[in-house]
Amino acid sequence: MTHTNSSKKIPSWHIHRHLYEWVLHWAETPYGLRALIVISFIESSFFPIPPDILLIALVMGARSHWLRFAFWCTIASVVGGLAGYGIGVFAWESVGKWIVENIAHVQLIPVNGREDIALPSYMLTTFGNSLGGEYLFQVYDKWNAWIVYVFGLTPLPYKLVTITAGVARINLPIFIVTSIAARATRFFVVAWVLKKWGKPAKAFIDRYFNLLCVAFVLLLIAGFAVVKLFF
Repeated sequence: MTHTNSSKKIPSWHIHRHLYEWVLHWAETPYGLRALIVISFIESSFFPIPPDILLIALVMGARSHWLRFAFWCTIASVVGGLAGYGIGVFAWESVGKWIVENIAHVQLIPVNGREDIALPSYMLTTFGNSLGGEYLFQVYDKWNAWIVYVFGLTPLPYKLVTITAGVARINLPIFIVTSIAARATRFFVVAWVLKKWGKPAKAFIDRYFNLLCVAFVLLLIAGFAVVKLFF
């Protein structure tokens, strides 16, 4: 008789897949908007699945309500971001580090006497020396809360941004403003594109979402450069 080892560790990808399906199933229930609000809130501090997948499903199911879905997704994400900021300020050692390493799956590295986070290669290639360094807290040292807008648009886990912003003690009012701008840009653009073009847009977003985020940030920076050059 063969015995199954019940203590065998479940692969993280398997857990994430179940969570993904669980999040997505809410789009088929009467509680889709409420679930979107809750998931948008908790994803900003500890939940591993981004709200975009449920937002996309809800908009596809009721395209005339795209503004409503994007609005509540934005508000809940920003309020949840304040919770993440609080974790960074008050519970970095006890909770924050664990979330960063085990849910965001980002390694903390000793840099100049403090634990820091290496930035993804695509960000270093895209922004170069303008970031102020190759590590996250070095970027906060240069840009303070203003960089939150850029980070909020990239594929970086938003919980990583909110928690580390709290650790860095960046300016809270600017953090709130840039968080609103970043999350509104992301969610409203996605919802509007789906409302406008429907299934073809969904297929394109599903396949190229991360690349689209990076491309949007590049276009944004290029736009600022043009304005600075001519005005």
